[in-house]
Amino acid sequence: MNIEEYREHCIGKPGVTEGFPFDLNTLVFKVMGKVFALTNVEEFKSINLKCEPKFALELREEYEGIKPGYHMNKKHWNTCDTKNDIPNKLFKKLIDDSYNLVASKLKKVLKEELKNLN
Repeated sequence: MNIEEYREHCIGKPGVTEGFPFDLNTLVFKVMGKVFALTNVEEFKSINLKCEPKFALELREEYEGIKPGYHMNKKHWNTCDTKNDIPNKLFKKLIDDSYNLVASKLKKVLKEELKNLN
């Protein structure tokens, strides 16, 4: 996956904003104000994505390019290497899963607002 594909896949989802809240290199995607994906735009070596804990462990065992989240909660986040053994189709699924997982944990009022954006 290249950075353009990544950005297009993330920004095309309802309720998503992008920004650089931490520094000028870390591009962060949020759904209704909650982070679901981030990467370093200068290097684009990896993407941090939220994941169900059990599935996160399974992915780490199966793919060399999936590690516990760098600078994130290692139980709930994976760092996915963009230059490794992860197929594009799986990257897109993991982005979708992260988005859906974060969206499912939103407060009721934000869930309703997001639902109206669809």
